[in-house]
Amino acid sequence: MKILYYDCFSGISGDMNLGALLDLGIDEKYLIEELSKLNLEGYEIKVSRASRKGIDGTKVDVNLLDHQHEHSHANHECTRIHEHIHNEDEAGHSHVHKEETHIHGVHRNLKDIEEIINCSDLSNKVKELSIKMFMEVARAEAKVHGKPLYEVHFHEVGAIDSIVDIVGAAICISHLNVDKIMSSSVELGGGFVKCAHGLIPVPAPATVEILKGIPVKLGAVPFETTTPTGAAILATCVTQFKDNNNFIINKIGYGIGNRDTNIPNVLRVMLVEEADDLTRTNKEKDEETEEIVECNIDDMNPELYEYIMDKLFTSGARDVYLTPIIMKKGRPSVKISVLCKMGQIEKIEETLFRETTTFGTRSFKVHKTMLGRNFTKVKTSYGEVMVKEAYYKGEKIKSKLEYEECKKIAKGVGLPISDIYKQLRNEIQS
Repeated sequence: MKILYYDCFSGISGDMNLGALLDLGIDEKYLIEELSKLNLEGYEIKVSRASRKGIDGTKVDVNLLDHQHEHSHANHECTRIHEHIHNEDEAGHSHVHKEETHIHGVHRNLKDIEEIINCSDLSNKVKELSIKMFMEVARAEAKVHGKPLYEVHFHEVGAIDSIVDIVGAAICISHLNVDKIMSSSVELGGGFVKCAHGLIPVPAPATVEILKGIPVKLGAVPFETTTPTGAAILATCVTQFKDNNNFIINKIGYGIGNRDTNIPNVLRVMLVEEADDLTRTNKEKDEETEEIVECNIDDMNPELYEYIMDKLFTSGARDVYLTPIIMKKGRPSVKISVLCKMGQIEKIEETLFRETTTFGTRSFKVHKTMLGRNFTKVKTSYGEVMVKEAYYKGEKIKSKLEYEECKKIAKGVGLPISDIYKQLRNEIQS
């Protein structure tokens, strides 16, 4: 199983994320060509090598060509003040025209952002992922400011540089095509930011709102280390937050920030495999305790279920399934069941309350028993294909081709996916 792991020991911002993913192997020209499909002008991307505390990596700067018409990385209406640094934002990015751009800045709302993305020539997958990230920020801003979702005017993420950060993240992550995205707990930093209402503590309200239900750390440095953009990338893409891991590391990338802090101002990302996947073959079975959250729905448009299921997986669900049921007075209904780790319950419930018509949920613990398993690459006429093998008492009792890889092959060669399954099974068994 191919996993992208975010090690956020020094937080995360949009440009650090782009740097880390380019450092991991995404081609710079590919990213720039894809971003050009947004049909936005007034910026240029500068990619360079830099280091922090002896760690070398990739630094990405999104430079605005017309400072009079776009807003910098200032969070909401805030001007950052961190000790003696007055012209840097929360992740240490220098902006020398902060007051001027605040006065003349373009304040886009969610509808404006959706129109820019949907009118582009980007793939549907990139469009959907980008809009999901912006939606995370919009919900947080709406709650913090007490406004309806589509009336919130973005300040930081409405600017060209932040649009590039978020859509660029969607482009890179989609291109990596990993099976799973995981993250460590997220360092938020410390200190204070000065806003229109006075001094407020780090992290900023929008960042906290986005990261609800996600494990965080505070105070490693007296600055804000995680931006709303960085928080939205994690909240949208990561399905599991876990510090104690058993990984086999295959590739490492570093995204460089702009500060020289006490800890390296870098974001580390890794392509890994869970070592447990490679060593489970001798185990009879695995057992875990998780939680199921459920609700019954009898008054919602069925077309919405696919979108809601995607949102639930983004919120940390391990599995989501729908069951047709009959409620009182003979009313047909659907039961939504969500399997998750106990630490993700609050985020799952929030998604169900916000995205469905339910007025309540119920939850209970479940005991899971899983066969030992092994993921292995098998050579075929279409190249290497991932196969999942299941073991019981040390004996391999079943195997399964990975669906996503078969789907990709079927699309590439123009054959029915059932024919691909049949051919690959014959090749593997022979």
